[in-house]
Amino acid sequence: MIIKQGEKTMWKWEVEEPKGVVVLVHGAAEHHGRYMWLVKKWNSIGMNVIMGDLPGQGNVPRKKRGHIRSFQEYLEEIYSWIELASEYKLPIFLFGHSMGGLAVIRLLQEKVLPIKAVILSSPCLALVDEPPTILDVLTRGLNCIIPSLRVDNNLSVSKATRNEDIQKQDEHDSLYVTKVSVRWYRELVKAMKLAFRNIDKLPNVPVLLLQGGDDKIVDKHYVSKWFNKVNSSEKVYKEWEHLYHEVFNEPEREEVFQYTRRFVETHIKGTEI
Repeated sequence: MIIKQGEKTMWKWEVEEPKGVVVLVHGAAEHHGRYMWLVKKWNSIGMNVIMGDLPGQGNVPRKKRGHIRSFQEYLEEIYSWIELASEYKLPIFLFGHSMGGLAVIRLLQEKVLPIKAVILSSPCLALVDEPPTILDVLTRGLNCIIPSLRVDNNLSVSKATRNEDIQKQDEHDSLYVTKVSVRWYRELVKAMKLAFRNIDKLPNVPVLLLQGGDDKIVDKHYVSKWFNKVNSSEKVYKEWEHLYHEVFNEPEREEVFQYTRRFVETHIKGTEI
């Protein structure tokens, strides 16, 4: 079902007698349509799902694709999805992948959220291939002069997953963002720094972090470093050996989902892990 609130567009997939609701937040360059397998899996175990396309991605006008004025736009968008999820009066599980995981982290550091637990999938806390120093300096200048200037994002599908079926789908996906603006990149860098700097502002909620052991996009060492500093009374870090960045698109995704399912169902029951 499509939900429109002003200029915002969200989707919700409901089941009969739901046990909880999952708010899904996608990563950079992608859109909600890439998550249909995962949406169906959540529905199959009695979970409602709410999701939208983040600003600058999905069905936005082409001239705005890959560009934001501020990372705060992502936080405001996700917060509106959580508000919609709250109407169910059910346990809310906030799920963020890659850049979506980073946005979830930043939102947790900024606002008090009515959620049961957080699930992070390969959160974007540092990049494997950072731009050369000279290019980093150049983007700082361009951010002031031509912030909307767009450049190739270098996010090849082959780096994201080993799943050949997904690779073929993405090659013909007209909504997949291939260029991002200078402002978008600078805002991403700032958000990653704030995720570390404000780590003490994270609330004491259960955290499940799922990380690809052979991630070629996000630097897993920084992800682990961040996780070790999280001051939560319940946190679980699971690294999947040999898996690439998109653990829920990998050939082993059924195993990844079942692991995540057990985490969710445990918290719905209110028992300890």
